[in-house]
Amino acid sequence: MEQIRQFVSAILAGFMIGMGGTIFLSLDNKALGACMFGVGLFTVVVFRLQLYTGKIGYLPFQKKEYLLELAITWIGNFCGTALIAKCVQNTRIFTSAMAEKVITMAQTKLNDNLLSIFILSIFCGVLMFIAVDTFKEQQGSTIRVVAVFVPVMVFILSGFEHVVANMYYFAMAQTWSAHTIIALIVMTIGNSVGGMLIPIYQKIFSLKNCS
Repeated sequence: MEQIRQFVSAILAGFMIGMGGTIFLSLDNKALGACMFGVGLFTVVVFRLQLYTGKIGYLPFQKKEYLLELAITWIGNFCGTALIAKCVQNTRIFTSAMAEKVITMAQTKLNDNLLSIFILSIFCGVLMFIAVDTFKEQQGSTIRVVAVFVPVMVFILSGFEHVVANMYYFAMAQTWSAHTIIALIVMTIGNSVGGMLIPIYQKIFSLKNCS
């Protein structure tokens, strides 16, 4: 039953990240779109939904059973992004302009070399851990909101790669292929490495103990 709950929560998290992606695609102002994308992550942390890039950073502090939870989360996130992409494609907001925009985005990402994707994914992973952990650990409402929205804006405006967001963009652009799956795997590994950089430092120097 707990695994079912995790899976449903992961679907909802993927759905909300896709919601943020939809907002981003709908706005011409890239900076404003990047800010509004943060609504997706904000919903995830407020309702404690299962998002892969929000959970992977805590792996160094967890038991081996956590790996199954991460796998369930990744699959659920994938299903959630695919679900909202299909929903959006069947609405009036999915215009030719939005379709062209997301196809261009997807092609740019998929035309990149894997080393570049990996490095950009590491950068995003670091920012995601900062966002999620600051929201979790800090008490002030202002700093918690800033901690969520600013890292999201940074990774989008910098062109860093977020595996769950890209699941949504690839689903919207319908650019599925073996290369797309490989790119997602590389993004997953990169996000994982980036997400665990600070936690590993904390664990080595006994600065934090997450049970």
